[in-house]
Amino acid sequence: MTLTRSRIMTVFLFAISMSPAHAEPVLFDGSWKEQGFLRLRSNDYELQSSKLDVVSNGTVSILWRALETNHRTARSAKWTWEVREGVIGTDLRRKGGDDRNLAIYFVFTDPETVRALDQTTPRRLLRNHNTHALVYVWGGEHASGSILKSPYHSRMRTLVLRPSSIGYHSEHVDLAADYSAAFGSQIGTLVGVGVSADSDDTGGRVLASIENLELIAD
Repeated sequence: MTLTRSRIMTVFLFAISMSPAHAEPVLFDGSWKEQGFLRLRSNDYELQSSKLDVVSNGTVSILWRALETNHRTARSAKWTWEVREGVIGTDLRRKGGDDRNLAIYFVFTDPETVRALDQTTPRRLLRNHNTHALVYVWGGEHASGSILKSPYHSRMRTLVLRPSSIGYHSEHVDLAADYSAAFGSQIGTLVGVGVSADSDDTGGRVLASIENLELIAD
């Protein structure tokens, strides 16, 4: 059977549309830096390439890394996480009373800002009015699927994947759809990710881990 040029092009475009999305791993290596908070003791983190162990014992901090160019077009993400010991459910809308077992931050900004912005710390990133953050949380007393305004920053939204509990789960999130639902606008360029555990308000303890974090471009 002979294929015409138009038929070949149709088959080619169909094959492209059916090809799987490209996943890029985000390794837990020396690229991550801890961001502590004044007067508060920091968490303990053990970076093990594909796995991160976290211990939070009446402490709080964020482990942060800026992303390379190959990660910045991601529109979804997946990972597995485990909580072996966790804090009680809290009100995640309450400043100073919002402990949680684990949180993963995805920070976005516009292309113009990417070229000029110092991406070394989340605080510097979030000072820019074009920067927004989605924070996926395992913890709190809210129902799964809740989208909450952060009590700390007007351009940050908390998305509750799981209320406070222990266990082991795999997650696959649609960053683009969640960004639209949280902010009512189109997703920006992904420039950084962070991981946190928070137990300073309740005085509890978190023993947890995150494995196989991947960013997926459509």
